[in-house]
Amino acid sequence: MRWVLRSKIHQATVTESRLDYIGSITLDSELIRKAGFWPGEKVLVVSNTTGTRLETYVMVGPKNSGMICMNGAAAHLIKKDEEIIVMGFELGNKPLKPKNVLVDKKNKFKRYL
Repeated sequence: MRWVLRSKIHQATVTESRLDYIGSITLDSELIRKAGFWPGEKVLVVSNTTGTRLETYVMVGPKNSGMICMNGAAAHLIKKDEEIIVMGFELGNKPLKPKNVLVDKKNKFKRYL
């Protein structure tokens, strides 16, 4: 069994960071649906801006809002306006074809990669 990439949101822009919030990443619910994430799912978040990497869990934000908000301690590491990748993995015994979602600068779906 191996951990393999199942889905990701690529080139997203952090729209908010809230230190005074329970830890997590809040994502636009439409992006969650298109990527195939689940609310509460553990994800790896990587900043293309700084190279920071962290694990957190998904919280649902308003549909078609473009919201990507780093919450709690994660807001110390990844800040507003940074470009990020959000990745979900699955433990399996065969390769997967991941859902790779590319977004524009306002976090609107552009296409699958």
